[in-house]
Amino acid sequence: MSEGQVLDIMRDGFYNVILCAAPLLLISLVVGLVISIFQTVTSIQEQTLTFVPKILSIFIALLVFGSFIMNTLTTFVANTWSNFSQFIRPVST
Repeated sequence: MSEGQVLDIMRDGFYNVILCAAPLLLISLVVGLVISIFQTVTSIQEQTLTFVPKILSIFIALLVFGSFIMNTLTTFVANTWSNFSQFIRPVST
């Protein structure tokens, strides 16, 4: 297995992690920003106010994007395993 193949697998892995995590992180970011603006406008300084809406929004986002995330990860793993024989070099003595 060459260094180029290892780097290709790592690049694809990192790309898939970013692709799968991005929707959830962006939704969490937007919900947190909206709640922070609401807290600033109303002068409510409750620290626990942000957790429940973020958890609910992430749960809903997982329901919406769950199939996309699962298909992306399944495709990556299937491609990696189907090319596994190319990564193994016979050991010569």
